[in-house]
Amino acid sequence: MADKIKFALALLLVAAGVAGFYLLSGQALVLQILAVMAGLLAGALVFWKTGAGQRFEVLCRESILETRKVVWPSRKETVQTTAIVFGFVVVMAVFLYLTDKSLEWVMYDLILGWKKS
Repeated sequence: MADKIKFALALLLVAAGVAGFYLLSGQALVLQILAVMAGLLAGALVFWKTGAGQRFEVLCRESILETRKVVWPSRKETVQTTAIVFGFVVVMAVFLYLTDKSLEWVMYDLILGWKKS
């Protein structure tokens, strides 16, 4: 129950920041943006103290640890893979162009007998 209250309070703080943006419409834009940022920051701090916020923190920490375990490709591997992808795209483009023109020739010239002018 306490988590639900904290979550509702976090949403209210964010809403208060947005409301502050509109209430300060006669003020400088910097103050309006600061009101929104303050509401977002206060809401985030309250959310961080909920059970869901704590689980999100654990998820973030585990994600960072997992990215450190990734074996990233070298520059040479990246360039080679990119060249293979571009080469495949060019080959497919030529293949599709030739297929399209062949079907066009068969349909319009042979079957229908339409001559292009």
